[in-house]
Amino acid sequence: METVLVHLPVPATDGPEPRTRSLSLLPGQKVRFGRGIPECPVDIALADPAVPRLAGEILAVDVHWQLSNLSGGSSLLVENPEGAGEFIRVPPRRLAAPIPFEFSRVVLATHGGTVGFQVFAPRHSHLEASGDGVERGAVTTTPFALDLNATYFKVLVALCEPRLRDASAVGVPSTASVVARLRPHPEHRNLSTTAVDFHIDYLAGTKLRLRFPGRGAAGLSWKRETLVSTALRFGLVGEEHLSLLPLRGVAARSRRTERTAATEGSA
Repeated sequence: METVLVHLPVPATDGPEPRTRSLSLLPGQKVRFGRGIPECPVDIALADPAVPRLAGEILAVDVHWQLSNLSGGSSLLVENPEGAGEFIRVPPRRLAAPIPFEFSRVVLATHGGTVGFQVFAPRHSHLEASGDGVERGAVTTTPFALDLNATYFKVLVALCEPRLRDASAVGVPSTASVVARLRPHPEHRNLSTTAVDFHIDYLAGTKLRLRFPGRGAAGLSWKRETLVSTALRFGLVGEEHLSLLPLRGVAARSRRTERTAATEGSA
C-alpha cells in the first residue's frame, strides 16, 4: 500500500477546468519538484519563473513523509487545510523535515501569488484502545473540560469562526459581533453583550485558565484573542463545531431585520 499520494492540478486538454494528476509513493520512494530544466529534470514541474529549478524533494517514509528544501534562498510552506491555520515553514537547505499532517498543501511563493500541490499521507498510525488498564493509581484529569452544549462553547466557536473559515484572517470578533452571530439561534434570541462578556470571562478564567499578559493588554480584547489562539492551537474548536452556529444567511437576514426595525422606530 502506498504511503503518500501527491495530487497536482494540470491543465485540461478538453475543457477549461483543471484535472488532477496523482503520484503514488511507496516507503523509500522520492520525488523532486521545481521549475526544472533538461539538465535538471523534476517529477513535479511548477512552471513559474520564481520557482527554483530544483525546489525540493518528498520522501515517503513508513507512516509519514519528509520534505527537503533544496533551494538556496526560498522557504517552503506546508499548510494543514484541516488545521485552522497550522503550517510548517521549511527553510532553505533544510533536509528531511518530518511532516506530521495527514493532508497537506505544499506552497511556494511567486511574483503573482503562490503555486503548489497537495500531499495526502493515508497511513498515519494510531494507538488502539486497550482494555488492559494501562494506567493505575490516580485518574488522569482533562486539561480543558468543555461542554459542547453550553452557551460558553458556542461563544468560543463564534470567536474562532473567522480563522476556521479563513486561516489568513487576523481580527477576532468583538462582543457585539458574537451577539449578532448567535442571536438567530432559537435558544439565544435574548443574548446580551453583558452575557457574552460573562462567558468570555468564564472561558478565560475558569475553563482555559488564561494568564493576563501584562501591560499593553486592554479590556477584553486580550482575552478574546488569547482564547482563539489557545482553542485553535490545542484543537479545542474545529470546523466540525461550526454547525453549532446559526446558518450565516440566517444571521445576516436577522441583522438586516434588526436594522430595519431600528430605522423605522426612529422615523
